[in-house]
Amino acid sequence: MKKMLSEEDRGRLDGLVAGAEKRTGAEIVLAVTGRSDNYAELPWKAFALGASLAGLAAIAPDWLVPDWTPRVTAPLAALVILVTGTVFALLAVLIPAFAKRFLTADRADTEVRQYAESLFLNRGLFGTSRRNGVLLLVSRFERKVVILPDKGLADVLSETVLGSVIASMVPFLKRNDIHGAFETGLDHLCRILGTGEKGTGENELPDGIIEEKGV
Repeated sequence: MKKMLSEEDRGRLDGLVAGAEKRTGAEIVLAVTGRSDNYAELPWKAFALGASLAGLAAIAPDWLVPDWTPRVTAPLAALVILVTGTVFALLAVLIPAFAKRFLTADRADTEVRQYAESLFLNRGLFGTSRRNGVLLLVSRFERKVVILPDKGLADVLSETVLGSVIASMVPFLKRNDIHGAFETGLDHLCRILGTGEKGTGENELPDGIIEEKGV
């Protein structure tokens, strides 16, 4: 799997996480995934669009020029429609930026959050003695961020507060700057949690950025 973060970026972020944990007492875990779902419907949506456009092009002359004598037979028109739809579907498979045009924001939000919740559980990020773990997940395909605090930090990191942190990270994701997004998110979390109760100094969660290809 091609790395989404360079070794230099990973080293810098590891240092920032260590400093943030020392300052806030929270256990912070960064994670980046290629995509949070396979979105099997996207190629079909692309196929439908391509076929519809080809079909529209085939019948447009009849609308614009009623007396026009069609030169394209029905079997040929059907073939063109199928081929165009197939090309659009392949583009959705091969070009993520094209596929993303068929992904709704609500669908992306749901899948990225489910992925984050699954990662939180599977990695045992709830296993701190003070339940003060925080997961910052970036999903690259969707360009979405989810921040999941454990229940020990739920009062401080409300949905409104987390929304402001995520909003500060989004401009960097639009430029595909994952390092910048994490750095900004960590800075905002430090400012929010900096006045909180400090931890025992024991590092209860594994260090290192979690990097996964995704679904």
